[in-house]
Formats: sequence, C-alpha cells, structure tokens
Amino acid sequence: MIFYATVLRALAAILITNAHYTGVYPTDLIANGGLLGDVLFFSVSGFVLANLHDKFFCWYEKRITRIYPAVWVVTAIYLLLNLYSLDDFSLLQYFLYPTYYHFISSIILLYVPYYLIIKNEFLSKKIIWVMTIVFFIQVIIYVFAYDRSYYHIDTVREPMIRFLFFESMLLGAYFRKNNDRFLNDNKRYNWLILAVAIVVYAISKLAFVRFPELSSYQLVNQIVLFITLAYIMRCFAGIDGWLDALPKKLKAVFSFVSMITLEIYVVQYVIIRKLAFMVFPLNWIIITSMIILSAFLLHLTASRVGQGIDKVITKVFTVTARKAHKA
Repeated sequence: MIFYATVLRALAAILITNAHYTGVYPTDLIANGGLLGDVLFFSVSGFVLANLHDKFFCWYEKRITRIYPAVWVVTAIYLLLNLYSLDDFSLLQYFLYPTYYHFISSIILLYVPYYLIIKNEFLSKKIIWVMTIVFFIQVIIYVFAYDRSYYHIDTVREPMIRFLFFESMLLGAYFRKNNDRFLNDNKRYNWLILAVAIVVYAISKLAFVRFPELSSYQLVNQIVLFITLAYIMRCFAGIDGWLDALPKKLKAVFSFVSMITLEIYVVQYVIIRKLAFMVFPLNWIIITSMIILSAFLLHLTASRVGQGIDKVITKVFTVTARKAHKA
C-alpha cells in the first residue's frame, strides 16, 4: 500500500477512539474528532479497494471474511461476559446485521454500489461526476424528507450519514486512480486550506450544536467536513515520500495500528466504559493499552477464523465445480 494511506488509516483509528474517550479526560471537549475519523476511514477503504479484479461474489466474500470474524469473536466474548445484553439486540442483529457497530452495517451495504461504480469502466473514470450525483440525491432527500428541526446530521447510526460515507469512499478511489497526479506534489497552500477547513469545520459544528435555530442549514457542516477530508487526502499524498522515509520503528507503529484498525474499533466500547472511572491520566494509559492488546489478540484470532472460512468456501466451490463438470 502507498504509505500515506497506511498513516491515514492509523490516524482514523486514533481519531475515532479518541472521540469515544468520554469521561476519560478532565474535559470531554478533548474527546472529539470521531466523524472526521469515520470519513477518513471510509476514504482510505475506497483508496485501498480501487483496483478491482475479482468478480463480485469472490470480492464480496473476501470483504465479509475480513470484517465479520472480528465481529463474531468479540461479540460472542462480550455476550458471554454479560457485557452485551440481548435486550438491546437479538442474536441475529448482533452477529449478522446491523451488529453493534455502525461502521459494519454501513460498509457492508456500501461495498455493493462501490463495486458497481468502480468496476464499470465509464463510471470509474467519472468519479467526480458520480460523487456530484450522489450529493444531489442527498440534497433532494435533505430538502424534502429530512427532519431539519434539530441538529443530527452527523449521527452515525442514521441512514442519512451513509451518503457522506459513500462519497468518502469514492473520494478515496478518485485519489487512487489519480495517484500520479497527487503523489509527492506538496504545495504549502494546500496545508493552509486544510488548516482553515479544520477551523471552519470545528466552528460550524459548535455553532449548530449551540444554536438550534441554525439547524435548517446543518448540511453545511457535512460539506465543510468533506472539503476537510479532501484536503487531508491531498496534503498527505503530497508528502508520501517524506512519510515513507520515516524511521523504520515509527513506520512500524503506523503499520501496526493500521493493521488492527478494525479490531481497535470493535473492542474499544466496553473497555472504555468499564475503565473510564479511574483518575486521569492513569485511566487513559490503561484503557489505551488494553484496547491495543485486545485488538491485536482479536486480529490474530479473527484472521484464523477468516482463513478457515475461506478454505471451507473454496472447498465447497471446488467440489461443486467438479460435480458440474462431471455432469
């Protein structure tokens, strides 16, 4: 993988986790940046998956066996320890859909239109236009069907957020397909625009939260966030060579966090909730250490489960193909 994508995936994990540290810091104002981490993660996912070669079923099966084993293992453990309750979800909901994790329910659905667009030769060359059309559909729903009486457009468990997530995936694919244009093309004004965008995003989010009368215009917050995301991608692509030349130990840290990003996401909720009561910064140190260790162990376990599922599926298809050939 182009190394700046590895760094951004690790950064996404840090932002998402930090946003969940409510009750950990002396002030919850520090526990922020979750939605930015989410869109960054979706964008990197789109970036990584942009070069499609497999047929849909094989490709989708690989995505499923990468994601679901971690969900199944951690959910089973948390249910056995009574850390999850069947009063909240049924077993089917916990293990299949929507699961406890909003990211899983979103990306499992978004994989399908993403594949159809990227696999289509014409559409894959018109990603900017596709993103524009998706945004236009979002605006129509926002104007005619969305409840704008209060600020909730960044609520990650609402279906409306999937427009932003999908646009982020397409943005990542756009950067991958135009890699030669952006890679190591570092411009100072891009960093200036990014800094301004981050400040404007923070101010807009604060304004919509504190002034309910502005809720009719809350879509502006997502537009500013998307611009911020685009310039994060642009700026980090511009310094890919510099990032790739970082000391090996530091690169190893980024690579390690990037490798277990999914697992970090699924283990953290219970750990944070159970250990946040301790005094800061002891709670931060213990929680962060527990999340990393648990995520790594889950990654090892889930990888083996996924490999086992792959072998079973491959065997079933091989036997089926042989029978069909004999017939």
